[in-house]
Amino acid sequence: MSKPKNLCSKIHGAPKVKERDQKVCIRFKCTVLNTLMDVLRRRPGWVEVKDEGEWDFYWCDVSWLRENFDHTYMDEHVRISHFRNHYELTRKNYMVKNLKRFRKQLEREVGKLEAAKCDFFPKTFELPSDYHLFVEEFRKTPGITWIMKPVARSQGKGIFLFRKLKDIMDWRKDVGRSDDQKDDIPVENYVAQRYIENPYLIGGRKFDLRVYVLVMSMWNNYLLCSGYSLPDVHLTNVAVQKTSPDYDPEKGCKWMIQRFRQYLTSKHGPEIVETLFRDMDNIFIKSLQSVQKVIISDKHCFELYGYDILIDQDLKPWLLEVNASPSLAASSQEDYQLKTCLLEDTLHIVDMEARLTGKEKRVGGFDLMWNDGPVSREEEGIDTAGTGNFVANTHLGCNNDRKKQLRQLFCSFHSQKKVTS
Repeated sequence: MSKPKNLCSKIHGAPKVKERDQKVCIRFKCTVLNTLMDVLRRRPGWVEVKDEGEWDFYWCDVSWLRENFDHTYMDEHVRISHFRNHYELTRKNYMVKNLKRFRKQLEREVGKLEAAKCDFFPKTFELPSDYHLFVEEFRKTPGITWIMKPVARSQGKGIFLFRKLKDIMDWRKDVGRSDDQKDDIPVENYVAQRYIENPYLIGGRKFDLRVYVLVMSMWNNYLLCSGYSLPDVHLTNVAVQKTSPDYDPEKGCKWMIQRFRQYLTSKHGPEIVETLFRDMDNIFIKSLQSVQKVIISDKHCFELYGYDILIDQDLKPWLLEVNASPSLAASSQEDYQLKTCLLEDTLHIVDMEARLTGKEKRVGGFDLMWNDGPVSREEEGIDTAGTGNFVANTHLGCNNDRKKQLRQLFCSFHSQKKVTS
């Protein structure tokens, strides 16, 4: 039985409005009741659609995408919040498979030096398929800690550490299934990953970074980024931290990434910290390049990825995983403000109102990093034209007057509109 088609009209979501007094009306649909819904409802000219009403913008969940995308007709201007096979980057086993394949391709076509730029994920094996390869590696380095992660779960569910093969043997035998179930239910796939045992600590505590990367197209890896860091207790996942008896919902457990960068700079100096953040930029770009040819880049789709990155004591960043549906629920007032700005800027860039020219290098807290090639920063006193002194257009962790930048951006838009009208 085929799904009913969604005949989205161009009347309300049309990208151009000729009459000055005519208002653009964007019909949106969203099933998530958190910060995202607040931002959507407050956006001028946007109207919420419920049930089976026609829509122009849908922040959908991945289950809807899987069940309905191929049966849904969408007009030119319509946008949804996921690529069809986003899981090529967000499932832990697929991410590693694509990164390994891309690394081999770079080594073959460019050389070992360029391929080494992909060495930002720990040694990883998919189980049970790579079990024998894993055992061989495990026996080469006895005594080290490994971490097991289910490939398709989130929020720290199903994760455990081990140092003995016996723990894996027990898992491999039954994986929690009864004898009657073994023939009917397939073994859940896991990745076994070498545990990073020398993490950078702040106040004696382990943390990781959540960095948001917005991808508008996989045809040319048009991507932008923003982020913050989460230094707190050893169990760094916020979903786990909230269960702690000493968790304070008012203070939360997160730092803005600007604060994190200032902290590192005071301890290690600006040059070392600049190298760290440049290495993080490399993670975003190389990971997306690894899936550029396999992810279906539909013109209706965009994706807000949540990158989880761990820093070790040598200030080397490691990619832990990428989330297709990063949590947009706020854990504190500061977190609510951060995610509000993040989502507002995401909607500015998706640009249902057709206010941008397509030449912008910065929109609010987002920087354009890649547009069919690396994007250079334009700053007074920096010569990037033909001198070889390329400076990437990224300001992650730097102070940014977001409100001023957006004011200038949209004032310019209104000025151009008056000239052309």
